[in-house]
Amino acid sequence: MTLTLYGIPNCDTVKKARVWLDQHGVAHSFHDYKKAGIDRPRLEAWVAEHGWETVLNRAGTTFRALPAADKADLDADKAVALMLAQPSMIKRPVLDTGDRTLVGFKPERYASVLT
Repeated sequence: MTLTLYGIPNCDTVKKARVWLDQHGVAHSFHDYKKAGIDRPRLEAWVAEHGWETVLNRAGTTFRALPAADKADLDADKAVALMLAQPSMIKRPVLDTGDRTLVGFKPERYASVLT
């Protein structure tokens, strides 16, 4: 089975993950969610698996630029709506292994799951 890496191609962390996967011979496809978008059921599944607090990238410039009202009283539904409207707010990358997902990139975590 080919894994799917979700992200934005010019993101440094996504680049590192792609290089790691290539160097370790891990076949994968890339889904650019800025161009191709992300569907609600998939995003909701990531939130169910990891929690919206992990999936929503609150450190990024897109989130920080939001009006205070949009950042207030966050919950899973509001976080999903924000991420659907602006996929740049999804923590990157998300690697779908078929039976689980990994959010963010840590070489040791990828190694423990994929090798």
